[in-house]
Amino acid sequence: MAQKVAVIFGGVSNESEISVITGTMACNILENGGKEVLPVFISREGKFFAGEKLSDIKTFKNGGYSKCNAALIADGGAYILNSRGKIKKHIPVDCVLNCCHGGYGEGGGLSGICAAAGLPLAGAGIFESSAFMDKYLTKIIFEGLGVKTAPYIYIRKKNEDVCDKIDYPAIVKPVSLGSSIGVAKAENAEELKAALDCAFVYDNAVIVEKFLENRREINCAAYFANDEIVVSECEEALSCGDILSFEDKYQGGGRSVIPADIPKETSERIRGITRTVYQKLNMRGIVRFDFIISDDVYLSEVNTVPGSLAHYLFSKSFKEFYGVLDSVLRQAEKDFVRSRKTILTTGILQNIPENALKGGKK
Repeated sequence: MAQKVAVIFGGVSNESEISVITGTMACNILENGGKEVLPVFISREGKFFAGEKLSDIKTFKNGGYSKCNAALIADGGAYILNSRGKIKKHIPVDCVLNCCHGGYGEGGGLSGICAAAGLPLAGAGIFESSAFMDKYLTKIIFEGLGVKTAPYIYIRKKNEDVCDKIDYPAIVKPVSLGSSIGVAKAENAEELKAALDCAFVYDNAVIVEKFLENRREINCAAYFANDEIVVSECEEALSCGDILSFEDKYQGGGRSVIPADIPKETSERIRGITRTVYQKLNMRGIVRFDFIISDDVYLSEVNTVPGSLAHYLFSKSFKEFYGVLDSVLRQAEKDFVRSRKTILTTGILQNIPENALKGGKK
């Protein structure tokens, strides 16, 4: 019997549209490889929809997804609702593939839903998803692991005066956004203020990093399958400007070189850091690690749901990438079985008098 996979994408996120690209791509790769696929889309309003039409990217033009059935994730699968909001049927699934970028979808919310619903998840768990969604917590984790990262200042107040504390040039980043949204370089105090004003439109906290001169952006990814960590080759992401922008990543402005044209010892060092962080946090799913090479090697960010699931770092075709997804999904089922624990029942409720808690009494 074919493995039944719920591919969940979208979400309450500025990266929702990018997630649709990743989600529909994954649906089609899995379907063409022989999986039974249940596409599940989360709208920007947080509503869940399910149906075969959601694997077609054309469905998302002009809000066509809203014509699909509403859905709820629970009890090891998805409840499909009718037009009146009543349960129509329950579809059990064997595993979930998280294709949400940003927001609670990537930031631990979906991981929690799957855990509560008793669903194996081919992706990062609750802790690492939420921690790496926050650039400040990410810095703390890197420091704890002894991994070098660019010097930074964490700002939580929009009008906080930090202009004299900054070593220019600097990079301003909203603390919990991805895809380079709200990211800007500041050469002086005036540009810093403008960049902070923009960043605080998108988020309620900001990281200001030292701009590392002569920087090169290097990416490396890893996944866990067949009880082993697989680490990709390194990629160099090239931008049109000083920093990678949204346009560079998604609108054809930038390009990449795979494998990156860097010394072998540098490549192996980056791959070693990738493996170490992935292993130390007992991570799962496909995770991309973004590095900066300057005077040294710095780990910048960790993407627990990378764009297009970083397929280009592991395979030369979608057909080849199916093998990666298949192995990750099967590992998720195996891990789920291993993680089942005995739930203790104390019997304490049987000994409490029926009216003991009425009226706030103890």
